[in-house]
Amino acid sequence: MEYVNDKDLAEVHVPDLDKFYQLDSHMKPFESELKRRYAMFSNIKKKIEEYEGMKHFSQGYKEFGVKVLSSGGIHCKEWAPGAKAVYLRGDFNNWEQWGWKYERKDNGKWELIIPPKEDGSCPIAHLSQLMLIIQTHDDQYLERISPWAPYVVQHGGHGTYKWIFWNPASSYEFKHPRPEKPKSVRIYEAHIGISSYEGKVASYTHFKVNVLPRIKKLGYNCIQLMAVMEHAYYASFGYQVTNFFAASSRYGTPDELKELLDTAHGMGLYVLLDVVHSHACKNVLDGLNMFDGTDGCYFHSGYRGSHTLWDSRIFNYSSWEVLRFLISNLRWYMDEYMFDGFRFDGVTSMLYHDHGISRGFSGDYHEYFGLQMDLEAIVYLMLANDMLKSFYPQMITIAEDVSGMPGVCRPISEGGIGFDYRLAMAIPDKWIKVLKEVKDENWNMGNIFHTLTNRRHGEKCIAYAESHDQALVGDKTLAFWLMDKEMYTHMSTMTDLTPIIDRGIALHKMVRLITHGLGGEGYLNFIGNEFGHPEWLDFPREGNNSSYHYARRQFHLADDDLLRYKFLNRFDSAMQNTEEKYGWLNAPQGYVSRKHEDDKVFIFERNGVLFLFNFHPTKSFTGYRVGVGQPGKYKIVLDSDDPFFGGHDRNDRSVEFFTNNIPWDGRQQSLMVYLPCRSAMLMAKD
Repeated sequence: MEYVNDKDLAEVHVPDLDKFYQLDSHMKPFESELKRRYAMFSNIKKKIEEYEGMKHFSQGYKEFGVKVLSSGGIHCKEWAPGAKAVYLRGDFNNWEQWGWKYERKDNGKWELIIPPKEDGSCPIAHLSQLMLIIQTHDDQYLERISPWAPYVVQHGGHGTYKWIFWNPASSYEFKHPRPEKPKSVRIYEAHIGISSYEGKVASYTHFKVNVLPRIKKLGYNCIQLMAVMEHAYYASFGYQVTNFFAASSRYGTPDELKELLDTAHGMGLYVLLDVVHSHACKNVLDGLNMFDGTDGCYFHSGYRGSHTLWDSRIFNYSSWEVLRFLISNLRWYMDEYMFDGFRFDGVTSMLYHDHGISRGFSGDYHEYFGLQMDLEAIVYLMLANDMLKSFYPQMITIAEDVSGMPGVCRPISEGGIGFDYRLAMAIPDKWIKVLKEVKDENWNMGNIFHTLTNRRHGEKCIAYAESHDQALVGDKTLAFWLMDKEMYTHMSTMTDLTPIIDRGIALHKMVRLITHGLGGEGYLNFIGNEFGHPEWLDFPREGNNSSYHYARRQFHLADDDLLRYKFLNRFDSAMQNTEEKYGWLNAPQGYVSRKHEDDKVFIFERNGVLFLFNFHPTKSFTGYRVGVGQPGKYKIVLDSDDPFFGGHDRNDRSVEFFTNNIPWDGRQQSLMVYLPCRSAMLMAKD
């Protein structure tokens, strides 16, 4: 990847740079940085188009690995620039000592043609085992799995992965087209393996049959699947990827994953993949590390190639073949499995040479630009977004970036990086801090408002009240912070409603609703958190005697009519379905008319919906005047105090509210409402 000198920047033209400046004039002093990365992106894209064409370059999976030819034979191709020789052995050749030898080609490539059998059939049987042998220049013989292998299996569910040749007589055929891109993105983040109440690894089929209908009924329109890219260590949550083209076999076969996605599409659900291109597992025998016997190959060699905090390897994003590998990996999941987009993990780590480790981001623009930028990684992200939007205009990309770098979610033509959304990662941290450290009566409405609205103008965010990290052992979910003292004893409707449970249910609903309404242009929930899952998440590992007890989701609790979890589950569903009707996520940021510190009242409007919150633990307000932007007749469309949601039924939801011409809180109209303590309601024009 070619670095652009300062003297050449004057000739660089970023087509829509002025649009970026109109949104954010603070970017002007950093024009050279925007031009430099845009020029590097343009140069490498131009070379790809000239030498190979992006279509061919981005579908390397059709060329590399072990592929069946139309003749019935096999074509094998690998990139191993540090190898002295490459061999293929396996069941098909009775594990000959070094196997069948590849022929050396240009630029570190190796190829092997295996003719068909005499009857014209494939010489390698479906589900037989394969292995690469890499001979190094000091004559070591290393056992490896092809980086392009689409199916690998752990025998007995543990140990080193084995490469299994996947070539069924007939593959699953998709029946449903991709659904239309949702106008408002409501994401259900899910992990296949924990989706059963049983203490085991759940399957793609289990998720398809049992969880997809639940997600649809709840009102989500998008699923984000975690831990699909194959990872040797289950407890890594899928973030230590060993085999990038292999969908995890611990949940089932590639065809079963395809059927899951096809079924979701038939329900009108978008499906995103949690993709990990920020780093890779250090495993050697079943990973990419030391693939050709050298410290480099797919990764930077030396210190730059290691992530010290994650104990993993960092890709060399300046390498032509690494770019092919990563960009083809994205197309593989779009083409082979029909995913609808990606949530890119660890983007902050990619943006900066120090990976953002032990560094806070205050918002000073100098923290984002200069020598600390990893321009090669940034250009890869630009290439990835550009390629994806070119071939799949309706797809979605989300960046996991905590730094807030300007332009991450602006078009590449403006000098941005091209993502559609970034995760609003400060919001869940704020809620945990508030619940841990501050009593209700001392909550600072202005501070909460600042966190919920503190995002870059013109760059869309996915808001969420709690992250999957907060479900893990060592932290607590919102429900646990609110109610853990009594969740095992007082969540039955047959027991008295205690102050702790009453408070917990009320605030759980309110926190999620205000985050949904004000926090971003999309919303995300982690599997089980919608009903206040009563236990943390802990994967089987040495420290818990390899127990699956906490690596599961107890959906039956939300379905039990005698338990109060049903109230939270119902409210979450009502919240999603109310958004579907009124579409506030697809509207500009809400107008906040009141954030009253003493009353603990928070009021805002968004897309014609009036959001009213009274966070005060004891004070209810009768005849509370509320400013509104549009005159007319209003009705309550969602009420957290509805007994159907575990509330106290203090509002008459059949009442009609009429505005009058009394200006209030900066609005031209107002109306009078009753605001019960610890409750929230949504009103809309009738």
